[in-house]
Amino acid sequence: MKVLVADDDPQLVRALRITLSAHGYEVIAAPDGAAAIALAGAERPDIVMLDLGMPQLDGVAVIEALRRWTSIPIIVVSGRAGSADKVEALDAGADDFVTKPFQIDELLARLRALSRRAPASSDQPVVSFGDVRVDLAAKAVTRAGVLVHLTPTEWQILEMLARKPGALVTRTALLEDIWGTAEVTDTGYLRLYLSQLRKKLEEEPAHPVHLLTEAGMGYRLVLDGPRRAEAHPPNP
Repeated sequence: MKVLVADDDPQLVRALRITLSAHGYEVIAAPDGAAAIALAGAERPDIVMLDLGMPQLDGVAVIEALRRWTSIPIIVVSGRAGSADKVEALDAGADDFVTKPFQIDELLARLRALSRRAPASSDQPVVSFGDVRVDLAAKAVTRAGVLVHLTPTEWQILEMLARKPGALVTRTALLEDIWGTAEVTDTGYLRLYLSQLRKKLEEEPAHPVHLLTEAGMGYRLVLDGPRRAEAHPPNP
């Protein structure tokens, strides 16, 4: 099971890496909130463990960003012991809260409990539009039964859209979740990747009916696009 540890204390991260690895967990680490969001999208961990007081983005902002597209279990491990901090983190979407300093046995027990509540395959449906089939569990895309190769970034964008079919996914959400806050004002990345996705998945990339742009706001995936007019309508 893969655990993402997001904390700016390198000594704690080192200790957790050693301890969790000894108990069979694969550990990936992020030193700040922006890196945590990027790694969560790229590595798809089974559980996220994070501190509240991190640079770039605090823990609550990270939780809110993750909850836009995933129900992955999140456990907060923080020195903030106030009830207001706990309530804010839990309201943002955290599943559990452990206060520093903590007993490792307790933390392991919390991780085991969260792993039992990890999303089942039903949380990763198959989404279809046109002749395209997106298998979120297998991370595979086929078109007319033929496997379509997507780059990791193309997949991340398509997955975010496919998890909320019909809903607007803002440019800011895409940029923050995939690239972190450093590129949040540069939408050229998104235009480039959406253009590539349309070439691979739309019948007429220049006139998309599924991967749509909402000017000035973001993008949405429409599963049932409008019917195209027949090139040669039948005679009356």
